[in-house]
Amino acid sequence: MSDHSYEVSVRWTGDRGTGTSGYRDYGREHLVSAPGKPDVPGSADPTFRGDADRWNPEEMLLGALAQCHMMSYLYVAVQQGFTVVEYTDTATAALDVHRDGTGELTAAELHPVVTILEADRVADAEAAHVRANELCFIARSVAFPVHHASVTKVRAAD
Repeated sequence: MSDHSYEVSVRWTGDRGTGTSGYRDYGREHLVSAPGKPDVPGSADPTFRGDADRWNPEEMLLGALAQCHMMSYLYVAVQQGFTVVEYTDTATAALDVHRDGTGELTAAELHPVVTILEADRVADAEAAHVRANELCFIARSVAFPVHHASVTKVRAAD
């Protein structure tokens, strides 16, 4: 068993000259960085006075879930011997916000559309999402269910 560690830095860039003197007086802009990688411009969701042109934490978490599932799914495809030639996903998540200002993501749903080569393996390709979810480190780490509404296509032979 090997252990892996990760490090990112977050730097707030939203000081408008008065810091957090009032709720409307500061920007939610920030940069997420990791050594050797491009910075990711972040902010809060626009509902919470954030910048819609920047990634918010909820989107980043949902993106991590979708990426992790895809990487796990591609691994399962290799292990099970069917060939994926295209994979796309449009993931969604639900955020519940309470009157006291607390809240949590309550569910995520991935919508992977997978194209495979083998027409006789569609059922296997569909079932592989269950194993991919079991293997996905991010899905195993969140406190809400991750559902899948997948579509499997077969690429026609040329």
